[in-house]
Amino acid sequence: MALEMLIRLGGFGGVLLLMLVWESLKPLRRDERRWRRRSVNLGIVVLDTAILRLSVPLLATGAAVIAQEHSIGLLNRLSLPYYLSMGIALLLLDLTIYWQHRLFHRVKPLWRVHAMHHSDLAMDTTTGLRFHPLEIIVSMLIKIAVVLLLGAPWLAVVVFEVALNAMALFNHSNVTLPAGLERLLRRVAVTPDMHRVHHSVRADEHHCNFGFNLSLWDRLFGSYKAQPQGGHLDMEIGLAQYRGAQDQHLPALILQPFRRGESPE
Repeated sequence: MALEMLIRLGGFGGVLLLMLVWESLKPLRRDERRWRRRSVNLGIVVLDTAILRLSVPLLATGAAVIAQEHSIGLLNRLSLPYYLSMGIALLLLDLTIYWQHRLFHRVKPLWRVHAMHHSDLAMDTTTGLRFHPLEIIVSMLIKIAVVLLLGAPWLAVVVFEVALNAMALFNHSNVTLPAGLERLLRRVAVTPDMHRVHHSVRADEHHCNFGFNLSLWDRLFGSYKAQPQGGHLDMEIGLAQYRGAQDQHLPALILQPFRRGESPE
């Protein structure tokens, strides 16, 4: 557990610092209120972490240890080479997150919770931390269930969690890559340009590009959209229902899914 905490904190802190420096040196879009937004988004992740630790004592890595000790799950029943079990677990965990994300867009009560993530009026690396505590809890419960069903190796779960956090910070960032490199990279991974489409104010754009790590799933399941209609520099980010300054404070964001008479598109 100490090793896991060290790996996760080191990976998270290192990637967050790297992306903040990159955004400061060469931002794609100007945002005069970025530090106000960032402080709110960072406050959300602190709140999320505290609530998750208090409400879900068994996390995904703990479930992997229990599965291994008691031979629970498919991979613990099969005599596969360890590297093959690792690869299968990483692929299926990423596929799970893809379909979980689509589910949060399709089911209205879940979309009301997930909409808080989309209500950010600009997009930078801290947007990748902006999730409602209820979504964090539901996501963890889904991951625990999948880890137990798969019998995913502990190391695969740790690697996946670190990669998921790092990619969320990367693909939400306010940067762009050289055109040739971006085209090459998005054949495999979700790039900032690819994921920025997902944060468009247009419903036909924010209900697409659901992947976090691999771009394969969006192409395979027909949810891929290459570019935003308005272009990356001029596209409007956020949701039409939550554009006021009063909507962007931490208490308002936590209460957002429960506000009557408002249904995000």
